[in-house]
Amino acid sequence: MVIVTATEPPASRSRSRRRPRLIATDLDGTLLHDDKSVSDRTVAALAAAEVAGIEVFFVTGRPARWMGVVSEHVHGHGLAICANGAAVVDLHRGRRVVRVRELPRRDALEVVRALREAAPGVSFAVERTGGIHYEAAYPPFYLDPGAVVAPAEKLLSDDLDDMDESADFAAQPVLKLLAHHPEMDPDAFLRLGREVAGTHAEFTRSSPSALLEISGPGVSKASTLARCCDERGISADEVVAFGDMPNDLEMLGWAGTSYAMANAHPAVLASTTHRTSSNEDDGVAEVVERLLAS
Repeated sequence: MVIVTATEPPASRSRSRRRPRLIATDLDGTLLHDDKSVSDRTVAALAAAEVAGIEVFFVTGRPARWMGVVSEHVHGHGLAICANGAAVVDLHRGRRVVRVRELPRRDALEVVRALREAAPGVSFAVERTGGIHYEAAYPPFYLDPGAVVAPAEKLLSDDLDDMDESADFAAQPVLKLLAHHPEMDPDAFLRLGREVAGTHAEFTRSSPSALLEISGPGVSKASTLARCCDERGISADEVVAFGDMPNDLEMLGWAGTSYAMANAHPAVLASTTHRTSSNEDDGVAEVVERLLAS
């Protein structure tokens, strides 16, 4: 596993109409149906893209352990960008994390301090490379029964040996901090987080609830995708991207061609020039089929 420091995505380059070399697609609300399934049409379209020489990257806020929804359907597209850019995962090798862009614990603790003061009632979860752990007031993750429950300040500590629970995750990098508020408007909570702690981390959201996803400075889907593309000699204008929520905005702005799903958040619809059908109507497959036919 390689741990690297965060960098900003490169400036947008001139757009062209050349044939794409890479498809970058979000999962929830974009590629997946609402029941979290992948349609046969979508599987066939992505496989056909790779036969035509176009790489496919799944780019999601999900952690590596929640990638089973697509790992059964990968062909050549074995790499995924997870946790909003904080991890690159090899789906062909047991969902192994091969690159990490961590959230420094000092910054995470500053975010916790600022949000506790600005938004009473907030609760936190800490996503590490080995799993998620959260505070007692945080909505429980039923897919993660092994979580340690403790205050965020303790979960972000370097020394957890005095805890009753098994806490061998102390050495694992922090991928994301999550902050949940039971009452605030989701977009208002996002604006507040950026206002009070934006110098310490990147703030975004993808949930319909007031749930902030907080990454290291400069870490986003866009900046990690840009780095992966640069390693392959692929420029931004050779990338077609799909998304639906605020955590997709940077990626959609970086890619040469971007599509908002019909079901997308208003900010995503406002920031993109291309539209496609909803996730329920296989909007990604619709565009991929058109690209291949042309």
